[in-house]
Amino acid sequence: MTSLSLTKHHGLANDFLVVFQPGVDDLPGLAQRLCDRRRGLGADGLLIAETAGGYAAKMVLYNADGSRAEMSGNGIRCFAQAVAMRRGDLEPQLISTDAGDKLVTLTSTDDPTTIMARVEMGPVAPISEPADWELLQCHPDRPVAHLSLGNPHSVVGVDEVALVDLADLGSKVPHVNLEIVEPGPETNAITMRVHERGAGITEACGTGACASAYAARSWGLVSAGDPDTVVHMDGGSATVEFDSAEPPNAILTGPATFVGTVEIELT
Repeated sequence: MTSLSLTKHHGLANDFLVVFQPGVDDLPGLAQRLCDRRRGLGADGLLIAETAGGYAAKMVLYNADGSRAEMSGNGIRCFAQAVAMRRGDLEPQLISTDAGDKLVTLTSTDDPTTIMARVEMGPVAPISEPADWELLQCHPDRPVAHLSLGNPHSVVGVDEVALVDLADLGSKVPHVNLEIVEPGPETNAITMRVHERGAGITEACGTGACASAYAARSWGLVSAGDPDTVVHMDGGSATVEFDSAEPPNAILTGPATFVGTVEIELT
């Protein structure tokens, strides 16, 4: 029997379980078991913290279906909060991920369970159209962008995100993170919904927010004079900014909230 101590966190209702050095061989199976919302603890993903020289920690991410993902913008904020709680400080953290090194800067808030985290997410770069994309039957005049932040995203501009059957569209391309966006309501903002690879519809996606902000700026949906783009999602809002590099690097800022600690016995 194996004992595990986990913490649960969420970034704008995109929730994760974090465990340090679990000592379990079948990590995909562990993710499926723990993330199940009816038979397990429930989460969109499982974050494994491993010791790595020169880093605050190495983050390995498994989606709720057991598939391994390269990166999560909400997940890394939750991960950094778990590491900060373990260390007892809010010092900057260099975290190793499958999508490269990420620097996370933390600040406290008035809520003791919530921190704000600023993550240097790395470059946003165009990628090829994903397989089966033609199944979505997007009108040729509709704006579409296929982008990478270490993981694949397809962003589609729509008139009203609330009117789109996102579950149906996402089921046609389950191997990519699918975002739909509309402008506003503010001049420097967009509204986004997401169907995530390996998790389905979630209330927020950090890498998706970065991809959507980049696409929206390239399409002229937000004011070019605003340095930041606010991305409104079902679970709340995050802010994305870009540097002047080519391709540009995205910087994501948003909250991470500690939910609780769980002690379990695995048989």
